Amino acid sequence: MIGDASNLSSRAIQLGFLALLVGAWQLLSSLGTISPLLLPSPDSVRIAFVKLVESGQFWSSLRVTGSTVLQAWAIAMIAGSAAAYAITRSRFLVAVFEPVIAGIFAIPLTLLFPLYILFLGIGPSSKVAYAATYGFFPVALNAIAGFSAVKEHYLRAAHSMGASAFATFRHVMLPASFPIILTGIRISFFITFASVLGGETLSSVTGIGKRIALAAELMEPAEMFAWIVFVIVFSVATNMVLSMLESRASAQ
Repeated sequence: MIGDASNLSSRAIQLGFLALLVGAWQLLSSLGTISPLLLPSPDSVRIAFVKLVESGQFWSSLRVTGSTVLQAWAIAMIAGSAAAYAITRSRFLVAVFEPVIAGIFAIPLTLLFPLYILFLGIGPSSKVAYAATYGFFPVALNAIAGFSAVKEHYLRAAHSMGASAFATFRHVMLPASFPIILTGIRISFFITFASVLGGETLSSVTGIGKRIALAAELMEPAEMFAWIVFVIVFSVATNMVLSMLESRASAQ
């Protein structure tokens, strides 16, 4: 009961804060203290969003960006988990490669984005590769931490009962480390999503990022804000869902 009340209270505060932001936005646009070219009204943004949906631009751009993000995220999850599993087979490998992966993750990989464009072009392939590279690191680091945290006597017990390496991974290592890995997966999604949007903004022919950049270039602030608000709402909603799954996994 206390937990439910706390959750309701936090949700009420969040909704109140959101209402305050929208109210301040509406007030500033109504007073005219800021040019509509810089801050369009919420109503004009709503109208622009409806037009995007009705024209089909919204769905075509969402399809391109969504497909790119899902491909990159899947590659990041598989590659990150596989690399972590291979590394954690040896404490020596963990000691060598974990700091290396963490160090590379600290580098702003945006500097390398022109190389992806050079080798893969301005199409979705370069965004998939770039975003998958960036999304790899949080999955790998959290999976290394998760696999390393599995109790040694659990592994010995599985081995003594004749369990194969795959069976040990599936029934012992993965369940024990899944909550930690899920945190990395959640972080990876948003890094992947942001990387795809950034890549589309810098160099692309279509996608949500390209639409935002194009609206800014054409001085269409209402359309630009419509896309930005959609991205914010989608990101917040997705984070809530993934955080809920993460909490449930940790509770089990």
